[in-house]
Amino acid sequence: MQRTSHRYLQVDVFADRPGAGNPLGVVLDAGGWDTARMQAFAAWTNLSETIFFLPPTTPDASYRIRIFTPRQELPFAGHPSVGAAWAALHAGLVPGSATLVQECAAGLLPVRVEGDGLQRAICLRAPWAHPMDVAAALPERDAVLARLPAAGLPAALWNNGPAWWLVELRDAAAVRALQPDLPAIAALTQATGAVGLAVFGRAGVHDDHDLAVRAFCPADNIPEDPVTGSVNACIAAALSAAGTLPGTAGRYLASQGRELGRDGRVHLAVDDEGEVWIGGQVQPVIEGQVTW
Repeated sequence: MQRTSHRYLQVDVFADRPGAGNPLGVVLDAGGWDTARMQAFAAWTNLSETIFFLPPTTPDASYRIRIFTPRQELPFAGHPSVGAAWAALHAGLVPGSATLVQECAAGLLPVRVEGDGLQRAICLRAPWAHPMDVAAALPERDAVLARLPAAGLPAALWNNGPAWWLVELRDAAAVRALQPDLPAIAALTQATGAVGLAVFGRAGVHDDHDLAVRAFCPADNIPEDPVTGSVNACIAAALSAAGTLPGTAGRYLASQGRELGRDGRVHLAVDDEGEVWIGGQVQPVIEGQVTW
């Protein structure tokens, strides 16, 4: 295959400054790339996700992306979707607007845009999340839960495009102190077709956030993901279904990535229809050309 040059960005998502949040690779003009080429490039970047902009397939979409981890394509992921809307505006792929529509493998997702420039914030409606049935007798699950100080909601597998195991711990301090059993988590996720396992716990009244979150994806060669939009959206859906949302009026702030030195902030909101919106800021870090 002939090598070609393409516009490339790397941004930090859910970040109030460069070096925080979750890094995202962005190929802005990947219309001529096939799946194998995208997957190979995503493996090379070794970021948790890389996105590729393609021409939309419907006039209802403002732009279209495909999302890849180093190992597989995802129908939806949160930080790539928030980063994609920001990148589309930053690179001039779409005209400036307060609303956009993202096309991805999970469908058409509405986007709200607030502010401009470095203060621009993106808020995107996540795909509908639902719990998944799993076998009553699941040794891999039991092996993981035996090592976790679980409390609150029972451990469950939720799906909003990717599938995630969600485990509520007794509080945020337990989340921060956790030493995960990565081989056991890898075995559980592989046995159940999940991307990873997330733990979450409620913060104290004096903290500047409502929920602490960590997500582990060892089977994808990502021991711990810095900040995970799809996980946070699944957690919000699970808490909403149980009637135990933190914060006020269906809105709260989650902290994820502090243990990796990348403390990101995810704004969550559950609207009157039960839809989950995720949002945050995006910081540009690298802008140039990639030859592949």
